Amino acid sequence: MVQETATSRETGDRRLHETPASEVRRNELAAFLRHRREHIAPEQLGLPRGRRRRTPGLRREEVAHLSAVGVTWYTWLEQARDIQVSVQVLDALARTLLLDASERAHLFNLAGAVDPAPGSHCSSVTDAQRIVLDQLEPLPACITNSRYDILAYNRTYGLLMCDLDAVPPMDRNCMVLCYTNPDWQAATVDLEGAMRLMAAKFRANMAEHLGEPAWKILLKRLMTESAEFREAWERHEVVRSLTKRKQFLNAHVGHLNLDHTDLWLGPHNGARMVTYAPADEESRRRLEQLRTIALGRERAAA
Repeated sequence: MVQETATSRETGDRRLHETPASEVRRNELAAFLRHRREHIAPEQLGLPRGRRRRTPGLRREEVAHLSAVGVTWYTWLEQARDIQVSVQVLDALARTLLLDASERAHLFNLAGAVDPAPGSHCSSVTDAQRIVLDQLEPLPACITNSRYDILAYNRTYGLLMCDLDAVPPMDRNCMVLCYTNPDWQAATVDLEGAMRLMAAKFRANMAEHLGEPAWKILLKRLMTESAEFREAWERHEVVRSLTKRKQFLNAHVGHLNLDHTDLWLGPHNGARMVTYAPADEESRRRLEQLRTIALGRERAAA
């Protein structure tokens, strides 16, 4: 009897050891989703609690609805079924479940997928490039990719159109900010023209990335969240990047006349350093003031 028990235990240990890594990840993913769902109060997402709610958090049906996925499909996810999960669905779940940057990264790792959204740190931006950004101050400067994700920026750029440090990393995208961020919009003097130009540039760039999930996710988000983008997108206008003078109404120092220049960081139109040089002495003086404000905030936060 003792021998049978030991044998059974050895068999069970061997089966556990032989469990495929993908099955382990599915179980971990299921547990992670359940835990996050059960720890989000419905009021956090604007849902009524009601009297008949059995779970302290969200129902599966609510997560599925808010993420625009089928209830049965989401239930299978929490049951660790062997199903494929797209990055679009993972992105929607991350937003619905209010995941922070670390939790979002964990979600994508468990699903064996690459997160298409920009993070708080981008390994493709070198230390040398970050030094250049800092040395350009008080000129505002940033590094973006062809999808307009803001990968890095200096202090002055961080306060040029909004408080960029206060923007969640996944929302640090010029298209998203231009069409959805009130502070960014208020700082853009010719907002209608900027929106139309951005949509036209985005359409031109997207032609080379039509099959890539990250581009599809961004397009879907813009179409969903902005009527202005939908209108501009339907124009089917196409234009490549232009060097031009821009005007901003900065919340801290007032009106700025700046000359915009793109400095491409590679042989193809991918990553670029965006710079803004003052077009007159008053704008130069105000950029100096803006840098001083940014430095003061940095010291206060330290």
